[in-house]
Amino acid sequence: GQRCLIPAESYDEPYWGTGKNIWWRFWRADGEPWALAGLWDDWTDPASGEVVPSYTMITQNCDAHPLLKLMHKPDPKLPADQQDKRAVVPIERAQWDQWLHGSLDQARALIKLPPQGLIQHGAADPEKTIPLPV
Repeated sequence: GQRCLIPAESYDEPYWGTGKNIWWRFWRADGEPWALAGLWDDWTDPASGEVVPSYTMITQNCDAHPLLKLMHKPDPKLPADQQDKRAVVPIERAQWDQWLHGSLDQARALIKLPPQGLIQHGAADPEKTIPLPV
């Protein structure tokens, strides 16, 4: 696939800290939209011959992030340091060209956890708002 940027006003992740899923929404603290790292390609439907564009968002391990590591259902069979929690990869505006046109090593260097101060968050359904232990 080819690298792309996926614009998003916000994105949602499942929080399981209460024992059941509560969707939690994340948006940028500066009010700008996210530009999430992705890959795109075209594939051909073998039955119809139709060419279909598709894309995927890149994710990364976020076990070390104080907020993002709280998302997704934990696996009770694994210790906390082996949960392999995942998060999307935001690309900052100054690095868009590097992501889209840089070498593979330059692109890989951009796959990193966002600073906590960049992220605002709240329950996707305001009636289910609970404080996160951060």
